[in-house]
Amino acid sequence: METDTVQPDLYEFIFKRKSVRKYDPAPLDAKTLTEIKDFFKNAKPLYDNIKAEMIVVPKNDVTVMLPVISPQYLVISSENKEGYLANAGFLMQQIDLFLSSIGIGCCYMGMAQPKKELRKNLNLEFVIIMAIGKPAEPLHRKRISEFQRKPLSAITNMSDANDLVESVHLAPSASNGQPWFLTGTQNQINFYCVISSFLKAIVYEKFNKISIGIALCHLKLAAEHAGKTVEIVTDEVAGKNHPKDYYYVCTVVLK
Repeated sequence: METDTVQPDLYEFIFKRKSVRKYDPAPLDAKTLTEIKDFFKNAKPLYDNIKAEMIVVPKNDVTVMLPVISPQYLVISSENKEGYLANAGFLMQQIDLFLSSIGIGCCYMGMAQPKKELRKNLNLEFVIIMAIGKPAEPLHRKRISEFQRKPLSAITNMSDANDLVESVHLAPSASNGQPWFLTGTQNQINFYCVISSFLKAIVYEKFNKISIGIALCHLKLAAEHAGKTVEIVTDEVAGKNHPKDYYYVCTVVLK
């Protein structure tokens, strides 16, 4: 399917965004919250047949199992359809970059859960929580070298499309695992996801799929910044020629 344009002004924040773990305890003001909600309403999904919702809740409505305490959280829920986790990641990464662009910190909270009463009141299936707030630490990285990522050779065998691959290289992922592998050319990039062992899959299978959506968001932003249009397709040949220990996700066609 062909997806609409992701907001191009977010591209530059791929190279300086970071997960913020220390927050001012004061909640965000109503104007800022409205701006965030409006942005989400206009964010472009990866798959436009999947309904997703976002609400803002106070810290008392979620159970946080990591030492990242913010005054408010975004709770994302979705229809449970094929591709819904990647779709959620694709939407959330637009929010991540948008927040970075307006001076608000955020952090994906994989181990956080909505409390029982909140979960009962969600219209759709709970997917993931994101901490948000005014940062009490530097919001942006000063240089690319501050990113801790695998070497490029661990995530791709491509020799061209360096700028596009670099955008995926810098994408955040669960436990910084970077579960993707890219093959193809500058005009057609095949996405694969690592096959987790049985025990790892219990924890990481869901989050790896969300991470793939995050990476696809970065790739789409980079491609459109370069003046290309983006189409997400299924390629049977790419599907059969998956790297060892990876499964095929999709192919990104760039024109």
